[in-house]
Amino acid sequence: MSKVAATFVQQLKRKGCQYVFGVPGKPIVPLILEMKDQGIEFVLARHECGAGYIATGYALQNQTLAVAMGTSGPGGTNLITAAGQAKAFHAPVLFITGHPPLTQTGKALGQDSSMFGTDLVELFKPVTNFSAKVESGKALKYYLEHAFQKALTGQKGPVHLSIPLDVLLEDIEPFELPLQDLQDKTISTSFDQVEATLRRAERPVMLLGKGVHISGAYDEVRSLAEQWNVPVMTTPGGKGTFPSTHPLSLGSFGLGGTEAATAYLKDGADVMIVIGSKLSDMSLAGLNEAMYPKRVIQFDYNPDFVGKSLPVETVFVQGDAKRNLQQFLSLYPSNPSITIDLMDYLQKEADVRHAVKQQQSEGERLSAAFVMEVLREHLPDETIVYGDDGSHTFYAIKHFDIRQAGTFFFDDVFGAMGHAIGFAIGAKLAKPEQTIACFTGDGCLFMHGTEISTAVSQKANIIFYVLNNGMLDMVDKGMLHNLGRSEGTRYETEIHVAQFAESLGAKGYRCSTVEDIEAATKEALQASGPVVIEILVKKDEIPPTLQRG
Repeated sequence: MSKVAATFVQQLKRKGCQYVFGVPGKPIVPLILEMKDQGIEFVLARHECGAGYIATGYALQNQTLAVAMGTSGPGGTNLITAAGQAKAFHAPVLFITGHPPLTQTGKALGQDSSMFGTDLVELFKPVTNFSAKVESGKALKYYLEHAFQKALTGQKGPVHLSIPLDVLLEDIEPFELPLQDLQDKTISTSFDQVEATLRRAERPVMLLGKGVHISGAYDEVRSLAEQWNVPVMTTPGGKGTFPSTHPLSLGSFGLGGTEAATAYLKDGADVMIVIGSKLSDMSLAGLNEAMYPKRVIQFDYNPDFVGKSLPVETVFVQGDAKRNLQQFLSLYPSNPSITIDLMDYLQKEADVRHAVKQQQSEGERLSAAFVMEVLREHLPDETIVYGDDGSHTFYAIKHFDIRQAGTFFFDDVFGAMGHAIGFAIGAKLAKPEQTIACFTGDGCLFMHGTEISTAVSQKANIIFYVLNNGMLDMVDKGMLHNLGRSEGTRYETEIHVAQFAESLGAKGYRCSTVEDIEAATKEALQASGPVVIEILVKKDEIPPTLQRG
């Protein structure tokens, strides 16, 4: 016989889990002790939400199951935002929450997670693929099978299990779950339609979304672009799926988009190949009806939004983008008849870049747009960047070039401020030898900056770039642009980021010149722990986020 807690941890270990991220509490103590005994490291986060973000970054970078854990009641509710962010990335994260003893359900209990208190099972349902309470040790095997299947199969995503304290202490017969391949190998039947639509195209364009990251279809989208001569643009969430230095790249479209991408669509596109995007308002910002393509080919797992954002003739290719693109290219490898000259469009973007450099003057705060050009110059090409939600990352979407696919991650759907801080920590723990950087802002740092202390404890040498202008910039400028005034967006007492970082045990640098950034980055790339580089940026600079209504 074996305790439920011991068997549960054994199954996590068989799934390859080396870390569990969380904050302890009485109902989950048996799991934490078992993790120690069985060689899984429990990483103490500074907040449960931060633990969930770290787990998500680990899952994304390692392409495997990750685990975040919190106690009953508020420990569980603090994880919910992280679960929502994990779902936006379809990240396979198991969220475990504690629960008071099942035998006491119905009594007045502190931090009650049942229907008589804060019903965590119900609260997690909208932000996970599966949420359930394990009500007996005998049911553990079946609940775990369901959870692993929902996390790792098809449209992957987070799952949640609530486990009462007395259930964790039950004796059960040990078991082993099969380690079978749970991947969905379904192939679309729409390839003849895709080929016929593309064969007639004269001005096609490819629009890549976050789903390309999720499926890892970097080589396939590049092959499609090169073999069929199709120009490429990315959504904000698709940033990093295609090198922006590639001769077929038009950069990003949507919020933070480039002049090159906008100009191309204004001149007309007859076929748009959408891969891994639901075409949200963030992705289509700046697109009016006159710019709609005549036809859309949409590769996506989920049919829910197909044909709704762009009401034009649509060929739907359902399933995993990587697998479907491989199949299409094997059937229809190329079409050299499409020839499009992008020189004029790329020149428009080059002119914008030149103007940004010209506008940066000495003796004042730095231009955030120019800062992104500087960072690109001094970070290695293989650096993986996690962009937080705010103006800072939209400047990167427009001005930070991608030289290797799979090196930039950003969420333009759920958009939780501060999540990238945790994502970067998890990613570094998954890939210790990889250079990892985080682009964040002072507003995001106020929310989840204490997780830098977790990075210090783990000796994780991440570079956190914090663009500081003393306000919630994206909201501030949006209110000014749309309403003529802003309220509640500026901090009366601004944070001194470098001092804050040092108080947490990290190295901190405060930069007000390009030379400061260069020196700090050089030091950071050689450091043995986290480095926080604060960059003082202009307060009145207009971010590239005003196309959204």
